[in-house]
This record gives sequence, structure tokens and C-alpha cells, in this order.
Amino acid sequence: MTLDRAQPTRRVLTVEIVIVLLLSLGQSAVYAVVSLVAKLTAGKPLSQQAAVLNASQSARPYLDLTYQLLGIFFDLVPVALALYLLMRDQIPVRRTLGLTADRPGFDLGWGTLLAACIGIPGLLLVYVAQLAGLNARIVPSGLQSAWWTVPVLIMAAVQNAVLEEVIVVGYLIVRLWSLEVPLGWIVVASAVLRGSYHLYQGYGAFVGNAVMGVVFALFFLRFKRVMPLIVAHSILDIAAFVGYALLPHSWLSWV
Repeated sequence: MTLDRAQPTRRVLTVEIVIVLLLSLGQSAVYAVVSLVAKLTAGKPLSQQAAVLNASQSARPYLDLTYQLLGIFFDLVPVALALYLLMRDQIPVRRTLGLTADRPGFDLGWGTLLAACIGIPGLLLVYVAQLAGLNARIVPSGLQSAWWTVPVLIMAAVQNAVLEEVIVVGYLIVRLWSLEVPLGWIVVASAVLRGSYHLYQGYGAFVGNAVMGVVFALFFLRFKRVMPLIVAHSILDIAAFVGYALLPHSWLSWV
């Protein structure tokens, strides 16, 4: 017996989007808002508080390594869910999202250019925002020094890139487009979501990441590829995470 599967309705797709986001970056956005409120009510200026991006989970090195690897793995599960849901509806994910390795020059070239265009102004914005008291002091790595620290930071950077670009750009834009949401609102939704789950770092981080979200959303709408965005995001996070971990201790107080 064969059953004809109906295409998902607008209501079904809306519920699906909400569930996927609540299981992933929407959940992170809620916690980020709570974290920001906690910092603002802590009794000291925001700029004198720290936001640790990769915190150690245990004082025991190999237990900490286990926690870090498990965190990276489980954070990628929502990506698998989002891709599965698209494929379930017979959407050719590799072509629609540009998740292929057949254009390495394009992906690496644009990824590097985007990283430079976003990263350099971003560093200046974070610095100014902290001076203005609008941002916490960002600590890209709180991991203990071990042989596995740098490899784990690199994997964490790539995981962040895959999670954010596939869901916030690829999946969300494709789904909102199928719901016939106006193009401008699609870009705004993707950008605001990206900024919101960085609010735990402060207002400057929200603005900077929202601007990055606009650029990345427009790039995807123009070229239909998330691979350059994954490359760009990976470069930015690897530079921040690994660079901070390897900086001489005498530099850390200045940073």
C-alpha cells in the first residue's frame, strides 16, 4: 500500500520552525537574554564582567575533554534535524543550501574575504563597546592548558559555524521563503536571531552580530551557498579561540 504524503501546511511549517529554533539557537537566545539581565543586575558595570565562550567543564583534564567533545557532538544534532526536515519535504538540501565541496575556490575565497570584512570592524566595535560600558569583557577560551586544547577549540569553532550558518541562514531562510515572508523580513529575522543569542556578551555584540547576519543573509540570497559562510565563520572563531589561548599571559590583561 502506498500513501500520498501531503505537503506541509503553513501552520505545520511555522510550528516546525519554532521547534527547531527552541532546540537550538532560539534556546541560546533565551538564555543569552537571561544572562544579560543577570549581568546588568549584578551590582557592577557590564564592562567589568566577563563572558566566557568556551568554559572548562571539569578540573580533571580528560573528563573536561569528554564533556567538550560531547557538547560539540550534541550541538550539531539540531543541524541534522533541520536538514532531515528539509529532505523529508523533498528539498534537495545540497543544491538548495549550497552544502557541497565542488567549488572550493569560490568558498575559500569568499569565506576569507567575508572573514576579513567582518572580523576587523568587529574587533573595533567590541573594543569601543567595552570602553563605552556596553559590552562585557569577552574571554574566547576558558579551557585549561592541555594537549587537546587547540584541537578542541578548532572543532568548537567549526561546530559553531556549521550550527549557525546552516540553521540561521540556510534552513531559516528556505523555510521563511516557502512561507512567502517578504524578503526584507527574512533578512531581519535571520539577523536579529543571530544578534540575540550573543546578547550575553552585551549590546555591542548584539549589534555587531546582527550586522553580520544581514551581510550573511544577503550573501546567501544572492549566491545560494552556505559553504563560504561556514568558512568565514570558522576563520573568525578559530582566530578568536586559538589566538586567545596561545597569547602570552602578559598580553591577556591588555586584551
